[in-house]
Amino acid sequence: MKESVYLAYRYMLHNKIKSVVMILSLTILLSLPFCLNILVNKSESYLMSRAKNTPLIIGTRGSSLDLVINSLYFEKTEIIEMKYDEVGRVKKSGFALPVPLHIKFSSNKFPIVGTTIDYFEFRGLKAKSGDLFAILGECVLGADVANKLKLKPGQYITSSPETALDITGVYPLKMKIAGVLEKAFTPDDKAVFTDLKTTWVIEGLIHGHQDLQRSRDTSILLGVKDNNYIANAKLYNYNNITPENIFDFHIHGENGQYPITSVISLPYTEKDKALLMGRYLAKDDKSQILIPRNVIAKLIDNIFKFKKFFEGIFIFVAVALLMLLTLVITLSLRLRSKEIQTMFKLGSSRFKILEIISFELIILLSVSVIVSSGLIYFAFINVDNFIKLVVF
Repeated sequence: MKESVYLAYRYMLHNKIKSVVMILSLTILLSLPFCLNILVNKSESYLMSRAKNTPLIIGTRGSSLDLVINSLYFEKTEIIEMKYDEVGRVKKSGFALPVPLHIKFSSNKFPIVGTTIDYFEFRGLKAKSGDLFAILGECVLGADVANKLKLKPGQYITSSPETALDITGVYPLKMKIAGVLEKAFTPDDKAVFTDLKTTWVIEGLIHGHQDLQRSRDTSILLGVKDNNYIANAKLYNYNNITPENIFDFHIHGENGQYPITSVISLPYTEKDKALLMGRYLAKDDKSQILIPRNVIAKLIDNIFKFKKFFEGIFIFVAVALLMLLTLVITLSLRLRSKEIQTMFKLGSSRFKILEIISFELIILLSVSVIVSSGLIYFAFINVDNFIKLVVF
């Protein structure tokens, strides 16, 4: 038997290219399903983790998926805005802490997320440099935003208009960077965070302009009615909030009537969660309350239905590969006919020749199993880093 193993080894060593090709083919066949399974399972857990950590989301009735995707991953979706009054409704219930979101605008293709300081505590986000926003016009950058745009605290970033020809009066706002967040490996890394009122400034709902009473330019004044100064279109609106003009910014109407896109609700107890959800059961209620993990779970179920499809395809690929290997072995035996005849003449039996060829296959398979095991282990310990590198 030792002689058969030695002869099989020497044959493989002599035919290096053929041996390497067969080992690689078997390695792919053995390792690919396991590596893909590890990647899919880990990707699923990453998708679900953010949803699991978010108890409830409240928004205007419509597409539940669009609402959750917008609130969790800051993707721009077609959702109907709601009034800030919804925050007061949650507060008044006493069942949860409301964290409002206004996700509508962007800067350099990064989403601008209008929210409150409670959001950072909820997500466990901390400033790596600088501090969190404190006054109107300040913002905090996610780690990837700061890294890609080469920005740091004290510098400025400008909001982008929604369209190339924006004639609605929505002016780009120059925001001062108060701080940069630590890397979190979540969608928060790719966002610009600011106060809700700052997003309302971007939307043109809050604005600051020259004081008509103190202005020396009389050409901007149309007239005075009931002690109210009426200006024409020549009136200059500020697009940069500074300590000198911050008090010139004013809001018309009540905060409760201003828009937000959703409210993340953080119930104090499981009982409070159930009671709060009960408040939104009425069919005529314009708002809906969602459990994000349920919505994302349905999405994942639909996405990973294709997993079974790919598994079926892989079975066909595996069968084809095995047939190809069988063909290679058969052709190899035909090419080795003279070699086999020589072995016969030297006194080898049919069994001995079959034993040598069998050991060749055993060595090929053994090496492939070892290499495959190494690849699977490597994939298992590095899948987190791979996902963070590709996705985050």
